[in-house]
Amino acid sequence: MVYGPSSEVNFGRLILDYKIALLPGDGIGPEVVGEAVRVLEKISDKFRHSFAFLERLMGGSAIDKYGSSLTDETLADCKSADAVLLGAVGGPKWDDPAAKDRPERGLLALRKGLGVFANLRPVKVHPALIDSSPLKPEKLKDVDIIVVRELTGGLYFGWPKGRDFKDGRERAVDTLEYYDYEVRRVIELAFKLAAVRRKKVTSVDKANVLESSRLWRQIATEIGKENRDVELEHILVDTASMKLITAPASMDVVVTENMFGDILTDEASVLAGSMGMLPSASLGEGGVGLYEPIHGSAPDIAGQGIANPIGTILSAAMMLRHSFYLKAEAASIEKAVEDAIGSGCRTKDLGGRLTTRQMADEIISRL
Repeated sequence: MVYGPSSEVNFGRLILDYKIALLPGDGIGPEVVGEAVRVLEKISDKFRHSFAFLERLMGGSAIDKYGSSLTDETLADCKSADAVLLGAVGGPKWDDPAAKDRPERGLLALRKGLGVFANLRPVKVHPALIDSSPLKPEKLKDVDIIVVRELTGGLYFGWPKGRDFKDGRERAVDTLEYYDYEVRRVIELAFKLAAVRRKKVTSVDKANVLESSRLWRQIATEIGKENRDVELEHILVDTASMKLITAPASMDVVVTENMFGDILTDEASVLAGSMGMLPSASLGEGGVGLYEPIHGSAPDIAGQGIANPIGTILSAAMMLRHSFYLKAEAASIEKAVEDAIGSGCRTKDLGGRLTTRQMADEIISRL
């Protein structure tokens, strides 16, 4: 194994052969992951790399076959890979709240098992897609945001959690818990990203109500004092949700806790015109990166061949950049996507008629 240099925000390794674990998941997941694999195969041919793909079940499909949304064997295979590319999980078939296991549980276990604590979600508006957003065009000019979402703490992982009966009433309990080190490492990453961008960090919390948010703001302030060349802005989550729509171009790097980030990034997808456009990278210190589009499994269109594969294809580009340190290869995918969009290529979610395969064909032809 050959180890290469890392940039300020690179978590990857320079290696000779690349082992990629594929978790297509449910719904449209297999469709969009399949197209991303075709793009990676083209990159392999063009740049003379060797990509080995290891496909495994996760989510609802894994529950159906193994009775578990994420088996120990699949997690071990993911840990032994150089990166993981995920489609989407879930669907009405597995939505029973009383079920012992659900697809989303597997996703949380995967993130925890891989030790990926920061989810990077870039939100950039392509000029040719401004009319695809419900916002006024002037609101979308120069929008270029990275949301850094803490991924392994907060309500989704806090303990205790569960349902019981108390005083003759059924109750449900979720615990919002953060340790100082969990907060510090994700905010430090946000500052590293901002240092090579527009030098502004917007820290989103609910410090007027939540003790966990007061700890968050305290640590953000401390890190801000250590990085005087980067502007630090504190903002409450309810105000942040409004600002994302009214003044998105004023934001650069946005960092926030797990649930807030989950909600805000779905809201931010309307800026780009469709959830199908947005990729994400989940990273940890020196571990295996997890890459996935931000959209869900979209069971209503599964199997129809009309899903937008761009979010997954751009997630593959993020994988090349952050896990494999292949900047030129990543840039070639991103430019091919830009060129395809600029030429008027559109899937149904963007008001076009191209199928999932045809959209990928247009991108591949431009590599």
